[in-house]
Amino acid sequence: MNQHGIEPLLNEEQIRGRVGELAAEISEKYKDVDEVLLVGVLRGAFIFLADLSRQLTITRRVDFIALASYPDGSERADAVRLIMDLRSDIRDRHVLIVEDIVDTGYTLEYLMKSLSARRPASLRSCVLVRKPSRHRVPVSIDYLGFEIPDLWVVGYGLDYADQHRTLPYIGVLDTG
Repeated sequence: MNQHGIEPLLNEEQIRGRVGELAAEISEKYKDVDEVLLVGVLRGAFIFLADLSRQLTITRRVDFIALASYPDGSERADAVRLIMDLRSDIRDRHVLIVEDIVDTGYTLEYLMKSLSARRPASLRSCVLVRKPSRHRVPVSIDYLGFEIPDLWVVGYGLDYADQHRTLPYIGVLDTG
């Protein structure tokens, strides 16, 4: 346990290494493409997106999208709403969604359907961590950093009540 009351799960070296591997895979996949648009899902993906983008060897641009779910129970658990849309037109462009975490899968499912309707040349996803035991809908993840157990994790963009996002590692928060 560290000074924040957080038990480390993935350290800086593990994350840096895996992000480098993902960047190499993505660079290889898109090596014959003029440009890739990286779409970061705010707010959690900002650190992952920055580190990933800096390690890519392909031409890329970055844009952001922000979504929210309805955690208070007043809406369906799978309801996702758009808070901030992309500034870029994605028609006929190669798009890579960069997401911090896939839990139930509702957010990524919404994004894939929504962005697919805009007719990109290709649409893929890159996710830092996923909790397979929490999936409620099937979603395809093209590039995955880590599978983790069903624990509340923070750091490296992930938060709890908007805290701990900037920790350089991913750790388990005791919320009890």
